[in-house]
Amino acid sequence: MEEHMMAGQFKAECLKVMDRVKRTRRPIVITKRNVPVAKLVPVEEPSPAFGKLKGTVHFKGEIISPIEEAWDANS
Repeated sequence: MEEHMMAGQFKAECLKVMDRVKRTRRPIVITKRNVPVAKLVPVEEPSPAFGKLKGTVHFKGEIISPIEEAWDANS
C-alpha cells in the first residue's frame, strides 16, 4: 500500500522524505486537500554497462594473425 502525505508536511520535510524514498524504495503520494497531486518514486538505478558482457565471448584458435584466404564481397 502506498503511503500518503499532505503537501504542507512534504514541503516541511522534503529532503528527509526524499532520503526515505531512496532508502526504502517505496513511493509516496503527495496530497492537497486529500486529493492526490503528485507521486514521489525512487529512481531506477541503471546497471553499469562497462563489463556487462564479460565472459560471454569465447575465442577459438589464434585471433592475432591475419586470415590467409581472400575474402570477396561480391560472392
